[in-house]
Amino acid sequence: MASWAVELLGFSLSLLGLLGTLLATLLPHWWRTAHVGASIVTAVSHTKGLWMECAWHGTGAFQCQAHRSQLALPPDLRAARAMMVASCCLSALACAMAVPGMRCTRCADAHPAKASLALSGGTVFVVAGLLCLVPVSWSANDVVADFYGPALPGGARYELGQALYLGFASALLTLLGGALLCSPGRCCGDGEAPQLRTDPSCSPPAACEGNPAPSLASATHGGYRLSDYV
Repeated sequence: MASWAVELLGFSLSLLGLLGTLLATLLPHWWRTAHVGASIVTAVSHTKGLWMECAWHGTGAFQCQAHRSQLALPPDLRAARAMMVASCCLSALACAMAVPGMRCTRCADAHPAKASLALSGGTVFVVAGLLCLVPVSWSANDVVADFYGPALPGGARYELGQALYLGFASALLTLLGGALLCSPGRCCGDGEAPQLRTDPSCSPPAACEGNPAPSLASATHGGYRLSDYV
């Protein structure tokens, strides 16, 4: 039962990581306006994401606009898009691989490759978590470097958005879930003592443990065969 619990925990964490990665990919909150000017109240706040830019007005209204040109985007933004989409696709593939290989499911129960499916799914989850962690860390580093850079004015600076924090948490959940699916304790059974295999030709079992059946010579008494008295 312990291995089942580890599998379920690992798969649940990885599934939460997949959902978080998908939300972080779609949300336009990777960069948000930093209020570092002399005036505290600002009329418009801007947020940027991988796919669109949004403007939040002081009246409560907001409007979003998708990036018009895909080829005119910066190379780091295009790389972040590709990595996040690849992370979501790999996590979905890992789910499809891990579910038949888990011990709590009856899919391919008698197949010898059942345990290998769960191990492969955990490995793919780890790769997906790394693909999510790289663009999130990269973007966070750029935001911090630009914020403290002297070239940009105060009103044009951005800070970390909510999607970056969600991306960090999702990547860690995916990595942890994949590591649990790949853990050695999951592949070593539930801790039962191994059962000894006995030769079916040995009947009764005591004959296979060093107690051979009595021979014809041992069935004699005083050197005479029992058949002599018949």
